[in-house]
Amino acid sequence: MSARDALLDAYEAILLDDGVRAATLEAVAARAGVSKGGLLYHFPSKDALVAGLVARLEALAAEDRDRMRQAPEGAVRYYIRTSNWSGSSLDRALVATSQLAQESDVAARDVVARIGQEWLELIVEQIGDRAISRAILLIGDGLYYNAALTGGTYNTLTGEQSLEELLEVVDHLVELAGARRAS
Repeated sequence: MSARDALLDAYEAILLDDGVRAATLEAVAARAGVSKGGLLYHFPSKDALVAGLVARLEALAAEDRDRMRQAPEGAVRYYIRTSNWSGSSLDRALVATSQLAQESDVAARDVVARIGQEWLELIVEQIGDRAISRAILLIGDGLYYNAALTGGTYNTLTGEQSLEELLEVVDHLVELAGARRAS
């Protein structure tokens, strides 16, 4: 792992564990086990650290959209299944960046909104109904919202049965979209 990635990992961990106010440059350097000078070599300011996290999230979200597009179960089921906190790199980056967005960081807010819009477009592409697609997106957002409020420590769906029950509800929404298109 590169020093840059270790610093971003440390920044994410502090955001998730302790919140935005605790994520000082000194705290990030200490958590990563480097000097403040070592951190400043890679990220010369707090804004540069935020930009690094945003870039990481954008790259992870692009990979996720590719998987979503190619998912055998379809984009909708993939989206809901992966919206439940699992501690993945995408989960961690998204929730950490959401913490920044909640504190009015413009870059964080913009990237979270853009990623949500891109997921929405993939859902619309599958089912063809924007209103129902928005409802499905909001279900996934709700799963992430609960994780974001707790820094990723709260998993809304605690068992495979709960996830399958939610997916059954989402399947009904997809069927409803098909019926609306047919009428």
